[in-house]
Amino acid sequence: MILIVCGLAPLPEVIAARRPSHVITLLDPATLIETPAGIAPERHLRLGVNDICEAAEGMIPPDETAVARILEFGRTWDETAPMVVHCWAGISRSTASAFALACERSPEVSELEIARLMRQAAPHAYPNRRIVALADDMLGRRGRMVDAVEAIGGNGWVSSGVPFDFPVRHR
Repeated sequence: MILIVCGLAPLPEVIAARRPSHVITLLDPATLIETPAGIAPERHLRLGVNDICEAAEGMIPPDETAVARILEFGRTWDETAPMVVHCWAGISRSTASAFALACERSPEVSELEIARLMRQAAPHAYPNRRIVALADDMLGRRGRMVDAVEAIGGNGWVSSGVPFDFPVRHR
């Protein structure tokens, strides 16, 4: 399984070079993009959510519906080609969503191991805690996903990430 996590700016290059079959876009509603060339519309999940963890006036936090849609969309992916998960900077919403997908696809791998693999691949990753907490509940992980992202710590306040592959080892 290869999930490619990136920000919006490198997305066209990533799609051209890696030819993913599926794309998840997590952007604020005002900057949602159309389906990129080369991706079938039914293989592009577009979610208009802000990168926040608590309600704030004029902003849309990730909610149960959004996280359920991410997990459901992930189940349509057969892993024959990579899936791209992107947000604005490739740091928070996208890494949280990729982490949730990896946890669901690898129930035999500990959440901490998956989080450490992400940290190893992306020192800039800082998964959105709200997305992680909602996915943790939905997947019945009993707080282990939340604990795992807390255990890997912060990212040193980087403002933009670089694309990275997030493979999860199946045991």
